Amino acid sequence: MVARVTTVAFQGIEAVPVDVQVMVAPGKMMMQIVGLPDKAVAESRERVQSALHASGLSMPPKRVTVNLAPADLPKEGSHFDLPIALGLMAALGAIPSDALAGFAVLGELSLDGTIAPVAGVLPAAIAANASGKGLICPAACGAEAAWADATMPILAPVSLIGLANHFRGTQVLSRPRAAMREAASNLPDMADIKGQETARRALEVAAAGGHNLLMVGPPGSGKSMLAQRLPSILPPLSARELLDVSMIASIAGELAGGELTDRRPFRAPHHSASMAAMVGGGLRARPGEVSMAHNGVLFLDEFPEFAPQVLDSLRQPLETGNCMIARANHRVSYPARIQLVAAMNPCRCGMAGTPGHACSRGPRCQTDYQARISGPLMDRIDVRVEVPAVMPGDLIRRKPGETSAAVAARVAGARALQADRYTGLGMAEVGVNAHCPTAMIEEVAKADGGALQLLADAADKMRFSARGYHRILKLARTLADLDGHDAVGRIHIAEAISYRIMGDAMAAAA
Repeated sequence: MVARVTTVAFQGIEAVPVDVQVMVAPGKMMMQIVGLPDKAVAESRERVQSALHASGLSMPPKRVTVNLAPADLPKEGSHFDLPIALGLMAALGAIPSDALAGFAVLGELSLDGTIAPVAGVLPAAIAANASGKGLICPAACGAEAAWADATMPILAPVSLIGLANHFRGTQVLSRPRAAMREAASNLPDMADIKGQETARRALEVAAAGGHNLLMVGPPGSGKSMLAQRLPSILPPLSARELLDVSMIASIAGELAGGELTDRRPFRAPHHSASMAAMVGGGLRARPGEVSMAHNGVLFLDEFPEFAPQVLDSLRQPLETGNCMIARANHRVSYPARIQLVAAMNPCRCGMAGTPGHACSRGPRCQTDYQARISGPLMDRIDVRVEVPAVMPGDLIRRKPGETSAAVAARVAGARALQADRYTGLGMAEVGVNAHCPTAMIEEVAKADGGALQLLADAADKMRFSARGYHRILKLARTLADLDGHDAVGRIHIAEAISYRIMGDAMAAAA
């Protein structure tokens, strides 16, 4: 007799169905797992045997063969433990053979028979629901799985024996409830920022349109402080965005307690991060910081201190919104629609351009340091702003600045205009101006004659690239949305150009 149990294997955030086939046949007592299992799957043999023994069952004195079909698809992870154990129990008659037909199963077994949490439960639940099946998962992941569908049958047992008793009818497992993490109430507030009006304005513009931002200034001028307050002015995730972000977090095993949150991701990796840590990779091609920041913010402090190869690896995700990890035997794609926010000192000593300071190395200190950032990467940054040092007198005399709530209201209003615009054009997935397709931007950012002439003159004089030209239009469209204007005016083009030209010297040095 062959017992069959459905489970999944993960390719990126996609859950691919896997058929677990368990056969008990005469022969020497042993258990063999075939179908391209990795080390974690191969070791499930010992965990399954111990969990069955702890649950009052014993392995049959026969040959047990477990096939994970399709056999040419690599199987990775410990979530195959539970489907293998349930298939073996069905083959032995310990649970009804047809009880598992309507479920997909995943979970890791402990030696005492309890079911430990695993990564990827949310995408597995969505895939199971799409195929008309329910889901059996660990109790710790039940709240996460419940988000897939309100009517989907879900069983989230604590132990193997509890699940067996449910199928026998001696115990009833209740359906888990979807859980939402409470919104943080102690986010850093924009009111803490004193002075830096230009940088505050640039941060608001970047938040309103999802534009990439670079802040350049001496140490202690408030660059990191400004970036840390960006989440407080960003709107919460929409339902579609929440699902995408949560699926990536689930694959990475970062959904604590199975609770979802509508707060946009804010990732700030250290500048020693490797390329695999940044864009993803490794033996199992896990998502990197770029994908973990999907629909949120990737903050890179000390921008030039990152390895040049790591920085240049961001160019494709910034342009396409996806991160493709290619290996010899497979390819994995993770979504990576991010807003890049970077902060850097103007030179190695950090004080170039500061009044009263003279660098011992002269202009070369600044040129060499800024040349660590390539021109193509700089070309993808829309807003570039200088953050000068704040004088002690400003810190003492200045009143608190505008609060995050006031700024967030303007950002939300501008984003609502953008969402309505792109939904009306049949591009609801675009959402913000920074993601508008190049073919549509000239129609979306309709400028008057004077504005277009100003842009044409600036592009000719300053030699903007084609990408830079269109990104100025996108930025000007955001500025017009903040002002509530239907048309892009000369003042919007002028401000967008001013944010762009701050980095011309850096691009030339690179």
